[in-house]
Amino acid sequence: MAYTDLNYLRNVTGGESEIIREMIELFISQIPEFSENMNNFLAEKKFLELGKEAHKAKSSVLVVGMEQLAKDLKTLQLLTLDGKGEETYADYVKEFDKQCNAAVDELKLELEKL
Repeated sequence: MAYTDLNYLRNVTGGESEIIREMIELFISQIPEFSENMNNFLAEKKFLELGKEAHKAKSSVLVVGMEQLAKDLKTLQLLTLDGKGEETYADYVKEFDKQCNAAVDELKLELEKL
């Protein structure tokens, strides 16, 4: 199963491989920080901060075509703003980690092709 879809990135860059490479490398470099922050905010019950981090991460995952994960991050953000569904927050963070780790592996292979 592919986690990423680089069609959007190819379209907005006009297929310019150097820009695509930079965007992929940026995504790969951002994921550990997003993951660490979300897990820390979750553990510390800093739910508004968790929602803000989910919002930041959403833009990054959209760039590499992870549309469903972006929707999930938006849902998490809205839940934290409303103070609802606290029991589901850990599942959202766990899914983010799982999908992004797989996406990073996938994108590293893609970088080798560029």
